[in-house]
Amino acid sequence: MRMPALLFILITYVYSGITHADGDSAAGKVKGYTCKGCHGIAGYKNAYPMHKVPKIGGQNSAYLVAALLAYQTGERPHPTMMLQAESLSQADINDIAAWLTGVDSGSSGNSAVKVLPELEITQT
Repeated sequence: MRMPALLFILITYVYSGITHADGDSAAGKVKGYTCKGCHGIAGYKNAYPMHKVPKIGGQNSAYLVAALLAYQTGERPHPTMMLQAESLSQADINDIAAWLTGVDSGSSGNSAVKVLPELEITQT
């Protein structure tokens, strides 16, 4: 990760006063349903440009908040994530971060495909 992005995340965390307790996990699960489509599948790669999609279940809440804010401001330039974050309010971001912080990566029963517990992938 580039140093300016890391510094931005640290500064955002320190000055935002946002903690895990600020978000509503149940509301975040509803608001963050699109997150599961990419971030819930182990080994998932975006088609273009080709890159791995990071797992975010269980990630630190302050990091998730800072990352989403950085996508909103363009500090973290990623077209898909910038579009996902642009319409989120501060409350939405806090709720999604609270939900994702409490999600551990589980297994769908197929050891090759690990998913967020709420996202069951059935292979036919």
